Amino acid sequence: MHVIATAGHVDHGKSTLLRALTGMEPDRWAEERSRGMTIDLGYAWTILPGGDTVAFVDVPGHHRFITNMLAGLGPVPAAMLVVAADEGWCRQTGEHLAALQALGVRRGLLVISRADLGDADLAAEEAHDYLAGTVFEEVETVAVSALTGEGVTDLRAALGRLVAEIPAPAPSLPARLWVDRVFTIRGAGTIITGTLGTGEIATGDELLLAPSRRPVRVRKLECLKEAVDRTAAVARVAVNVRGLTTREIRRGDALVAPSRWKPVTSMDVRLVSAADRMASVLILHVGSAAVSVRVRRLGVDTARLTLAAPLPLHVGERAILRDPGAQKIVAGLIVLDTAPPPIRRRAAAARATELTGMPGEADPAGEITRRRVADRNLLVAMGVMAPDAEPPGNAVAIGDWLVHQRQWDDWKAGLFSVADQWAADQPLVPGIPREAVAKRLGLPDVRLVDALVAHADGIVSDGDGIHRAGVSATLPPEAEKALAVISERLTAEPFAAPGGQELMDLGLGRRALAAAVRSGRLLRVADGVYLLPDAADLAVRRLATLPQPFTLSDGRRALGTTRRVAVPLFEMLDRAGRTRRIDTGERIVIHAR
Repeated sequence: MHVIATAGHVDHGKSTLLRALTGMEPDRWAEERSRGMTIDLGYAWTILPGGDTVAFVDVPGHHRFITNMLAGLGPVPAAMLVVAADEGWCRQTGEHLAALQALGVRRGLLVISRADLGDADLAAEEAHDYLAGTVFEEVETVAVSALTGEGVTDLRAALGRLVAEIPAPAPSLPARLWVDRVFTIRGAGTIITGTLGTGEIATGDELLLAPSRRPVRVRKLECLKEAVDRTAAVARVAVNVRGLTTREIRRGDALVAPSRWKPVTSMDVRLVSAADRMASVLILHVGSAAVSVRVRRLGVDTARLTLAAPLPLHVGERAILRDPGAQKIVAGLIVLDTAPPPIRRRAAAARATELTGMPGEADPAGEITRRRVADRNLLVAMGVMAPDAEPPGNAVAIGDWLVHQRQWDDWKAGLFSVADQWAADQPLVPGIPREAVAKRLGLPDVRLVDALVAHADGIVSDGDGIHRAGVSATLPPEAEKALAVISERLTAEPFAAPGGQELMDLGLGRRALAAAVRSGRLLRVADGVYLLPDAADLAVRRLATLPQPFTLSDGRRALGTTRRVAVPLFEMLDRAGRTRRIDTGERIVIHAR
């Protein structure tokens, strides 16, 4: 299937032309038919002589309905620009052409309608004067009279040649269907219609409704009133969904593939054919959506847009900025960055320079160069790379993170500096914690620390933290002297652990004690209870000489210590499986070494 929109001034016969082409009535509302003027989007379709199916989106030509017109043009790849032979080029013809140009719709036909009422050759000549230098400069021209049938066959043949030139969307692109209608059918539920611009949709698929991010299950699909199990872009599609009511959906929403589209609330763009001065608040038109945006000009042709509501957009997409007050299109745009960095004061010029170098299309290597480090999932949701794509050559892949090679090398060098500085500042705790490394190096994810350590020869990660191999805690002279005093006392009385206050008086604080434990010079039994490293073995040997089972008091007296030491010591031996407490509250020795 191919999807083509009409375009042109009001009352130039666009809808009449579609009736002659398709035998269908594109105007859906009674008011449209009674007034003879299209107000909202209309739809019709036909099969061309070559067998191609073409669906038409008929847009209103009156300037009062420009929002509806842009909703119809937004998702389509080609258009028929209609100019009446008896009236020639008019204001809305030019505005519709400007919209097509801004949206990058480069394929189409110039159709001179009502050829029976005016000089078709003169109208075509005038139209080509206006088309010179535009995307429609080289389009084929066909003169038609829907009333007499003159030229209708030629138009169908020209449409066949046109659709043969329209490239199919890349199959790797994710699904996005811009909603233009929503209604209910008794017994079926909620129906969404729209143009599927990219990707595929199948029955049973789980999609997201943007911008609400509500999950939606596809119950049934129809293309041009025929039930299908699967459909691919570009196509007009009716989707029967489960999980939503008509009150929760509106024109401008979109059904999108999960995790493949970022909800964009701020983006940097390249302006196309923009006025030197424009209002700070404009309307952004893309797909069938129309969203208010705040515009901050960064350079001559670049700007930061802040959206009033999020939209599912990719880098490289085209859109339109319209001034609702002046009722005119003020610029086209190309999306450059859907996840832009904050702009600090006086940094707009630098950002504008950076944006000038962006190609306006998927550029994974360029994104890695600019960002230095990026989450692959973000780049996928930005449309910069496919989920299964190989990382660009300038990147190191660590899990979901892609890190520029130069940034990776800088981090590795920084890891040594951070470890050395920590060891110098914290001699009692030579290993720096992972979280501290991540913070000091500016890593976005603490898990990157482990990868850095694995690739940094001479750096180890153990119970002491992250440090150079061979580095251990160094006690200051005062702490060494205090430790010698305690060791001498515990050698004489192995279970006469000094109290907490005594430890503090000796100058052995928590860090010094922890360093002594890590170096194997003390055994921590409990907070404030420290013995020599062989105390556990010695205790078990003495306890094994007691009649089994033994009580806490028996054990305490055998060790020559107090309850303050005995209780946590016996509990530690229980946990180690060297003693076991039985139901009577007594203990027995299990393993005596």
